[in-house]
Amino acid sequence: MEHWLWIILAALCFGKMRNKPTDYKVIQTTGDVTATEGDAVTLNCTFETSSTAYLFWYKQEANGFPKYMLRCFSNTVDKAPEFENDRFDAAIEDKSVPLKIQKLHVSDSAVYYCALRASSLIAVRG
Repeated sequence: MEHWLWIILAALCFGKMRNKPTDYKVIQTTGDVTATEGDAVTLNCTFETSSTAYLFWYKQEANGFPKYMLRCFSNTVDKAPEFENDRFDAAIEDKSVPLKIQKLHVSDSAVYYCALRASSLIAVRG
């Protein structure tokens, strides 16, 4: 029996602003994604900032809080322990930070958030 996965995206910018709000922006254009268990998906996130940026991915399951997945800065990717496997990967590519999920599991069904922290912002993480 095929299991369908629903992945929903939303964008976040967070932190205590020291720059004007127009100095940074996060855009997620993928929208809802339907895939079959075992497939791979790429969730898109582009960003605009006038300073160096840290890019984050969060996963929010139904009725839960957003859960930190990973952070990208320059050529470095730091992952939360439960996402350290090879199924989840992201890297900054020009002005985007796509999240790639391999070998989808039903448990991957969630809302995925991309967030930006410019170097001149103080991040607030839950």
